[in-house]
Amino acid sequence: MKAAAIAAAIEEMAPLALQESWDNSGFCIGNGDSEVHAAVVGFDCTPELIDEAVLLGADMVITHHPLIFGGIKKISEATLTGRTVISAIRNGITVYACHTNMDKVPGGVSGTTASRIGLVNVRVLDADADGNGLGIIGELPAPMSPAVFLQHLKDSLRLSTVRHSKLPAAFLRTVALCGGAGRSLIGRAGAAGADVYVSGDISYHDFYAPDGMMIADIGHFESEAEIIGVICDTVRKKIPNFAVHIARNSTVNPVYYF
Repeated sequence: MKAAAIAAAIEEMAPLALQESWDNSGFCIGNGDSEVHAAVVGFDCTPELIDEAVLLGADMVITHHPLIFGGIKKISEATLTGRTVISAIRNGITVYACHTNMDKVPGGVSGTTASRIGLVNVRVLDADADGNGLGIIGELPAPMSPAVFLQHLKDSLRLSTVRHSKLPAAFLRTVALCGGAGRSLIGRAGAAGADVYVSGDISYHDFYAPDGMMIADIGHFESEAEIIGVICDTVRKKIPNFAVHIARNSTVNPVYYF
């Protein structure tokens, strides 16, 4: 089967045209003409992921984060990216990524997290004319105290920890969230009437939250990891005779907590 058919199954849900201008979704190594027989889906493209694909007899790797983001001056074994590129090419592995295009569809990264925590009446936080865009905003089925909500986040998303701003006195009902590094949407969340904004990679000064809104940082990886299952399900549903494996290391967070 051509790799283009696998890419088309993903892009029917999350068109490449939606990706941010700085992104590099799509084929990172190889192209749509590559003949592929099985794929491994992971979060980041690493040498370990390439090794797992080889072990499983897969000749395509699909990741959320692109292997190559910007210009590369040299490819050598001295860097993680270089080792990954070399290993993929040596082993004939086609590498494909679906990053911000998967972030910007309602059923993608943020929508999946919203579903996991039980939000209702959801809509895109920063929507374009077609209803796609970054972030999700919705309501809890019933108001929660800030402390109960934080515990709900930990339980629903299997989190070990949550960083948060000062707990507000009022109960929470409206929740905005954005998977990945979402600090740029803090203002939009506040303007949309969110009682709490959930994301990752929040910086120190951002924890001085807008009046009346709490900020919760659940971690970059933790806020996006569920998309791996969505990608697998999308390909399996559209191409049921194509073997798709979830990588063992797809749930390995590069950030560790002591």
